[in-house]
Amino acid sequence: MNKRGFTLLEVLVATVIMGVAVAGLIAGLSQSVRNASRLTEHDRAAMLARTKMNDLLVDVNLPFDGTVEGQFDRDQSGGVPSGWRASLRPYDVPPHATPGTVILQRIGLELWWQPESGSRRTIQLESYRPMAIPIPERP
Repeated sequence: MNKRGFTLLEVLVATVIMGVAVAGLIAGLSQSVRNASRLTEHDRAAMLARTKMNDLLVDVNLPFDGTVEGQFDRDQSGGVPSGWRASLRPYDVPPHATPGTVILQRIGLELWWQPESGSRRTIQLESYRPMAIPIPERP
């Protein structure tokens, strides 16, 4: 019996083992890339949501009770279609509150984005700000 090299069976078994290992490694790397992409999308959405919420908190021209919405420029959102919707409501109004009384206004913000490789995704934020009950306008 000659002991100089590998038999054909040994080479085939080693090739199959390497093929399975490489396929598993490539699948793991592919999943890591998808996770990194998804994390980047969420980070961008969180940054846009925080920025929009800060803008809403200081905007004195918003309705006392109502909804506003809009879309982000594609250069702000990394080329991904995205927008927002804010719901403004008085929070915990005292029983005998009169116009001019300062109360808390709840701002609920929902930010959405539509990645190329998936369905529409959303992130939601909520905040409160002091706001005076508006004085009704006279006709």
